[in-house]
Amino acid sequence: MRIAQVAPLTEAVPPKLYGGTERVVHWLTEELVALGHDVTLFASGDSQTSAKLDALWPRALRLDGSVRDPNALHMVLLERVRQKCDNEEFDFLHFHLDYYPWSLFHRQPTPFLTTLHGRLDLPEHQPVFNTFSKMPVISISNAQRRPVPQANWVTTIHHGLPEKLLTPKPAKQEYLAVLGRIAPEKGVDRAIKIAMHCGIPLKIAAKVDRADQDYYDELIKPMIAGNPLVDFIGEISDHEKSDFLSGALGLLLPIDWPEPFGLVMIEAMACGTPVIAFNRGSVPEIIDEGLTGFVVEDLLSAAGVVKRLPQLDRAAIRKQFEERFTARRMALDYLAAYRSLQEAQAPRIKLVSSAE
Repeated sequence: MRIAQVAPLTEAVPPKLYGGTERVVHWLTEELVALGHDVTLFASGDSQTSAKLDALWPRALRLDGSVRDPNALHMVLLERVRQKCDNEEFDFLHFHLDYYPWSLFHRQPTPFLTTLHGRLDLPEHQPVFNTFSKMPVISISNAQRRPVPQANWVTTIHHGLPEKLLTPKPAKQEYLAVLGRIAPEKGVDRAIKIAMHCGIPLKIAAKVDRADQDYYDELIKPMIAGNPLVDFIGEISDHEKSDFLSGALGLLLPIDWPEPFGLVMIEAMACGTPVIAFNRGSVPEIIDEGLTGFVVEDLLSAAGVVKRLPQLDRAAIRKQFEERFTARRMALDYLAAYRSLQEAQAPRIKLVSSAE
């Protein structure tokens, strides 16, 4: 199959450090190529891929200080994809740009779908999904669907990561871990309170975005300054995550927002590390209670299950990752979705051709 993967230009594919959507696009693209498909990746020029790279802009927009209006370049990107569709270069289009492609691409015959990677509970989403209620969309969790039941949901496909990207390492588990991004919705302040309540060291491997600098300066920095239990490491790359997570008693995810998926949970599972997460968004779908971690409601219940973490079988956690959350499983699920949409659209395309 000739497949186009259309990624945001904001980060490289894969991103150099933080960037969930672009990381998932990379893993999916590599698996589709490995399965023998002809894949074109539309992404920034500093991306690395086994597919054909079609680069509209030389570097990720987040790293390019000369770009002040990223929407302009994304509009050009969509037009480039459309022109290639006019030349019948693809059998299927897979967008990772939220709702931006819909107005243009529902007027052309090449089958396509969009994976929605973000939250969908904002009021302004309602008119979008009311207007484009027939656009085929993939959810990354069933929980993500709740605010917009009127959308044309094809299926839910949980994210997956390469089976050997992160693996358990021999280590003594001596601390609790936070991984990802320091932001109010991620609840790093609550993670610190949990660790302090339990008297267990906490290591924080996370980035601070410009938008969250005030949260860090006003709330987090005072909590970690001079605190012997808290070690703020900063942002880490994929090759550092196996050691970091393998040395952790558990990963803390005391979130306070409708998490659409939460890649960090399956990154921990890949290392055999259990997760303690608040019951928000996708969490109950990802964590198998008492097997790969614990789903809790508040700080006290989180602190209460910390003592149970050593009882969980880390080999069983890794096995659950292998069964549910690999990139190969994700790619096969997407191929099934592509083919079902192709088959559904085939009669319409034949009808249009006959009319011509």
